[in-house]
Amino acid sequence: MPQVTVAINGRSYIIACEPGEEDRVRQLGRSIDAKVVGFAKDAPHAGEARLLVMAALLLADELSEARETLRRARTPSNGPPAAAADEEALADGIERLALRIETVAARLEATQL
Repeated sequence: MPQVTVAINGRSYIIACEPGEEDRVRQLGRSIDAKVVGFAKDAPHAGEARLLVMAALLLADELSEARETLRRARTPSNGPPAAAADEEALADGIERLALRIETVAARLEATQL
């Protein structure tokens, strides 16, 4: 089974994956690293475990929003055309996500004071 090394917040982790999945695992690692590094900048005194939990929660929230948007797009409605409804749902999801990110950042900052 192939192994890939991913770097998260300056630490290396060896991850096993299926053959052919190596590039995807590296890409996912870079995505997680970007989230953790972003949180670390906002809360430099937060521990590594807390940063990883926050990144995992944020990514899970993004996945949930994407699933909900997809579900709405697949559900017929009597409202505006599908493309306009999709754009509106996506914009609403992005706004809610931005508010959550700001709330999480504020909480992290408050716990560090």
